[in-house]
Amino acid sequence: MSTVPALNFLDPAPIESESISMPPSSHSRTRAREPLAPKVPEITALFWVVKILTTGMGEATADYLAHVNLVLAAVIGTVGFTVALWLQFRARRYFAPVYWFAVMMVAVFGTMAADGPPIGHVGSAIFYTMLLATVFFLWRRAEGTLSIHSIVTRRRETYYWLAVLATFALGTAAGDVTATTMHLGFLASGIVFTAIIAVPAVAWWRFGLNEVVAFWLAYIVTRPLGASFADWLGKPHSHSGVGFGDGPVSGGATIMIVILVAYLAVTRRDVQPNTIRSADLLVPGMQRSNTGSNTASGNARSATIPGPARPPGQQAQVD
Repeated sequence: MSTVPALNFLDPAPIESESISMPPSSHSRTRAREPLAPKVPEITALFWVVKILTTGMGEATADYLAHVNLVLAAVIGTVGFTVALWLQFRARRYFAPVYWFAVMMVAVFGTMAADGPPIGHVGSAIFYTMLLATVFFLWRRAEGTLSIHSIVTRRRETYYWLAVLATFALGTAAGDVTATTMHLGFLASGIVFTAIIAVPAVAWWRFGLNEVVAFWLAYIVTRPLGASFADWLGKPHSHSGVGFGDGPVSGGATIMIVILVAYLAVTRRDVQPNTIRSADLLVPGMQRSNTGSNTASGNARSATIPGPARPPGQQAQVD
């Protein structure tokens, strides 16, 4: 079992890869297109467990802080969100504690964002659906893919986190629609979203649904799924809840997240393969140089990106 080198994830040393030439541009555009090691985890069963826990934690934490003091909630949510994303963007490669801290803070901030606009639950759901669709459209047009296995440049990472934030806000609004507007209650809403999240999973597994489409559909549904069960556990009986309280639910979810993320950080079972397709490194405006052994047929070569090795016996998944 390997150990995690301290602060290696912030190593600013350049990543070695096949030669990629870029036209003259500004420094900011250069950094936006500079190839990085993969910045997001491999999608495993544990990924979905932790993701659902973060959604419940975000819902309970935001509600608890808002109950204590709205100004305090806004300050903590905004500062935590800013610091978490700063750390994530500073990282040169995926590092579980940094990545999942960012997801947790986005969960809290996204809940506050969804509860903010005075346009009602349905209005919020429509607004954030349009916002998410816009992010996906711009991302797809600029990069040609929405695959999280292609998050190897600053610009793609920016689009990714904008999409994540929009999914959290949309999921929060959708959960409020079913639980409150449709009067299903929190438990029934959680059961409904449990059934809904199985649809893209089965469609991908049995009917060949595109894996990128399946991923983002499931990702969106994790938010109302986790939030519904968190509200059911935390809210009082008068609001169709069990009555444990938002604070204890938030604390319990946080403890479980910390334990699971520590396991991932030590085992590195969710680190993407170090070798990715060179096509994923190329973005509009970048050209691969003619040096090397490229064939006339244009077959993509693999570019090796240094990073943590996979644990012995773990088979790398090919994108």
